[in-house]
Amino acid sequence: MRKKGKHIEGGAEPAAVEVPAVQEAEEESFDPLKDAYEWIHCIIVAVIVCVLLFVLAARVIDVVGPSMLPTLEEGDKVIITRLAGGYEQGDIVVLKAEEFKKEPIVKRIVATGGQKLTIDFAEGTLSVDGNVMEEPYIMERTIDRYDIMDPLYYDVYGIDPDKDVTADSVTVTVPEGHLFVMGDNRNNSSDSRVNSIGYIDERDVMGKVVFRMYPFDRIGAIYGVEQGNG
Repeated sequence: MRKKGKHIEGGAEPAAVEVPAVQEAEEESFDPLKDAYEWIHCIIVAVIVCVLLFVLAARVIDVVGPSMLPTLEEGDKVIITRLAGGYEQGDIVVLKAEEFKKEPIVKRIVATGGQKLTIDFAEGTLSVDGNVMEEPYIMERTIDRYDIMDPLYYDVYGIDPDKDVTADSVTVTVPEGHLFVMGDNRNNSSDSRVNSIGYIDERDVMGKVVFRMYPFDRIGAIYGVEQGNG
């Protein structure tokens, strides 16, 4: 006789018990060479960024000597940059060239390439392209002639003695790609009037002065002082 299995109609099948999967954490093996390489890579990138900022963006220069009085004093710390656009008349710049100075010097641009500059030592004035310049920032009027009025250096400056020289004045045309610079302390400044400095190749400009960061009582922007026509 066949036994009947017990059956419950409509009953649900027993639910399967889910067993949570256990994920084993994989421990990364320590690789000292790989870690050292990553550190070296980070350091190299950081050094490159610092160098680019130092050379291209900004750097700090100490003012040495009295040639830029009263605008800048010896011991002032100024920030210069090479990213402030082209060089213009009135800009204060820092220059370095082995042929005239081992240390950087700070001067003001009084004429740029292609401009005609006349220095009248009797009146103590400068004229650029026929316009007498108003210079409220200078210590005193320009009197010292230095080498620029010496016939020995006429050829160096491209001076025609029959056209460019009078008893008290001289006229020069600044070559393209060059600058004529002077200190604001006009009679105590070695600048483009001196043969050993002369015209400044723009490639010898380290940067424009844009800010004085020390001393703190005179901190502030100094870039953009313009020469005006008198």
